[in-house]
Amino acid sequence: MQIFLEPIAAGELVDLEQALTPRRLSGRAVDGAMPPPRVATRALERLRAGDPERWCLPFYMRDAERRIVGACGFKGSPCAGRVEIGYSVAPACRGLGAAAMAVRLLLERARDSGEVLEVLAQINADNLASTRVAQKLGFLRGGVVVDQDDESLLQWLYPVHRVPGDGEERSGR
Repeated sequence: MQIFLEPIAAGELVDLEQALTPRRLSGRAVDGAMPPPRVATRALERLRAGDPERWCLPFYMRDAERRIVGACGFKGSPCAGRVEIGYSVAPACRGLGAAAMAVRLLLERARDSGEVLEVLAQINADNLASTRVAQKLGFLRGGVVVDQDDESLLQWLYPVHRVPGDGEERSGR
């Protein structure tokens, strides 16, 4: 599946924070593709704190037909060379490679920034699809952490000195 990343405009985050689909996207998003309100809230808080947009604004994941099939992004600015990512794909579009393509594009952005040494993905142990994405792309399994919701998450780390597929033809560019 070919995926393109489109930054979510800061103005649209207010709608998303209220679980509303921005008007311009009506009929262009697959059910379940919009990021959850907490993603919009986090992005708005980071922007208000002065973090750069490139690390705060999430992205729509668009397919070749320009439909929104999911969302992804960085969870804030890099700290000590590490940046965390998150992603989700609409249920109807899972298993088609959208998540892997979107994560590849995030890895490229992280590498090209010159600010990142490694990318972190924290994945619930029961989320086998996301675990497969991390493994497929060459993330290395780290430790286990418990988040603020008392959820156990596996940490997956990716050194950005290379991006999966370097030297190969990639879609989404």
